[in-house]
Amino acid sequence: MRADVLQLALMAGGLTYLWRFLPLRISLGDMPKDGLLSRFLSATGPAAIATLFVAEMLPLLQGTLAEQGRVGVGVLAVVLAFAWRKSVVLATLAGACACGVAAALGLA
Repeated sequence: MRADVLQLALMAGGLTYLWRFLPLRISLGDMPKDGLLSRFLSATGPAAIATLFVAEMLPLLQGTLAEQGRVGVGVLAVVLAFAWRKSVVLATLAGACACGVAAALGLA
């Protein structure tokens, strides 16, 4: 393995560890709710979810028409299930099942 790849992997791993470890060690209870750090930490979760969603969807949306149809069916099922019950778990399961059924039936 090249030294620069190893160095990059160690840096990324170390920063990821600190990103997860430091919030557990820092007392965030007395932090002002409208402060810069509080707003930054509040936005981190939705930003991570959006990033994962885009990273997962882009290859599928560049695929065949059938793959795009399955993605559309799955996303529609997620949106409808979440609007109906406001449950992330139910929405995720509904999207996965709808996508799987569409693929098995060859509908999309």
